Formats: sequence, structure tokens, C-alpha cells
Amino acid sequence: MTAAVFLENVYKFYNNVPVVNDLSFQIEAGEIFALLGPNGAGKSTTIRMLTTLTKPSQGRIEVGGYDVMSQSMLAKQSIGVVLQQTSVDNDLTVWENMELHGRLHHISNPQRQKLINQWLEYVELAEKRNDLVKTLSGGMKRRLQIARALLHQPQILFLDEPTVGLDPQTRRRLWEIIRDLNKQGMTMLLTTHYMDEVEFLCDAFGSTKPGRIGIMDGGRLISLGTLQQLRSAHGEGLVMKQLGVSEVGNDSARSWEYLFFPSLEAANVYLNEQPDKTGMMVRPSNLEDIFVELTGRQLD
Repeated sequence: MTAAVFLENVYKFYNNVPVVNDLSFQIEAGEIFALLGPNGAGKSTTIRMLTTLTKPSQGRIEVGGYDVMSQSMLAKQSIGVVLQQTSVDNDLTVWENMELHGRLHHISNPQRQKLINQWLEYVELAEKRNDLVKTLSGGMKRRLQIARALLHQPQILFLDEPTVGLDPQTRRRLWEIIRDLNKQGMTMLLTTHYMDEVEFLCDAFGSTKPGRIGIMDGGRLISLGTLQQLRSAHGEGLVMKQLGVSEVGNDSARSWEYLFFPSLEAANVYLNEQPDKTGMMVRPSNLEDIFVELTGRQLD
């Protein structure tokens, strides 16, 4: 079976500096894949190459079975893109935004009208169809972006920071939409700064199979696997040991040492063996712990 997304030995240079460095991975059809990395890791450049917005300097990229260099128009037709910046036209109505996108993709009537109605119903914007986009909330605009990206029935949906700047309730509703689309078979690649978002969307619960997580740093893919695979590889139990208080700007912040163990039970055994347990605690490891362990940095 052809992978929905395929990268092999991909490089991207700016002024002879590798921003993406020998990147290889693939995403199977129907899979949800989260790409994480600190600022400057190369993930935004990777997304731009996958969505044909910039060309790789070296290597091979296929999206929907099409080479992004030699078959870029066919590759574009196979993808939907939801950008971090709101890209809908504020001076048009909800319906007009959808209508314009449908015409640009040469979707003829009555199929175009049917699909517009279908996706506006799906993202719960049918009652807002005649409202100007400028009157919508941030969450409604993001849902409109998703509906518009799905209008031409793409095989793969790219989501760049899909819930940034939204309130918790709106974020949760978008998570449910994204997960439901994946359960229907949509292949997805998303970038996000929210660890809880990745844990929710890539968890096996409620999905046909768990999503995978790729962690980039310095232009390279440094870790890849499901959430459970990453926890098993780095340790499911964590002992936190307080080292002291450090000054950060005008604030004081606690400094901690993190010790990973294969299981929570092993972490508890270690803690119980310590003569002085002051400032120490045990808890299950999570994705943020693993990310900091791998990159040495918090995800900004």
C-alpha cells in the first residue's frame, strides 16, 4: 500500500544552512500524526514542503502518492490545509467563502452546493451561512477553515496549530471534530504547542488505532512512535527531585531533576530506598516530560 505521506532523506537549506536535515518518515492512510518540536526545529519548513509551498533542496517527498516536485498540482488536489493564521475572507459571508473555494477547485453544481451544505452542517455553521465572517468568533472561523479545507474532498488534512489562541471549551470541540474525521478515515498531520492536545488526539481510546508522534530538533527527527511507545522507551515512571529555587527574571522557579524508570512501581521502589525523601515525588511520565528529556527545552 502506498503511504499517504512519504519523506526520504529530505533536506532544506537556507544560505547553505540545513533547516531540515536528512528527514525521513511516512504516514499511512487513515493515520493521525503529530509533529512536535521547539521553535527552530524545522517543523514549519517541513509542513511548507509537504503542502508544496516551498521546494525541498534534496530528497524525495510524496503526498497522496504524488511527487511534490514533479506532480505538484496533483499533490495539491489531494490535500486540505488549515493554517495557524486565519485565512478566510472576513468581508465575505460564510457561504461565499465556501462557494469561492469550491469554484477555485472546479467543483460544479449541484455537487458544490451539496458539499457546502454537508460540511457547514458538520462543523455546526449551517445557521451562520449568511453571516459575514468578520462577525464570527475565533472558534467559528477555525471551524470554517476546516470545512473549507474539506470541501474538495482531500485525502490528507494538514493542521498547523489548529487550536492556538482559542478558549478551552472551543479547543475541546475542535479536538472532537478532528478525532471524528480521523475515525472516518481521514489522514491527518498536525503541529501543535499543546501537549494535552497531542495526548488526546493520538491516544488509542476512541480511535481505530493510536496516532504517532514525531519529535524534531535541529532539523532532525529525534524520536518517533505512539504515545505508549515513547513512554515505554523513555520510562513510564518518573521521580522528581527538587534541586532548589532559581531566579527567572523577576520570578522564582523551582528547579527539578527528572529520573525515568521503566514502571511506576520501579520509581516507587527507588524512592522508598532513599534515606532522605525531602523534595521528592513519584508520578507517571507524560509527553511533556519526554519532550523536555529529548530536547532539553519546554515547548514554547
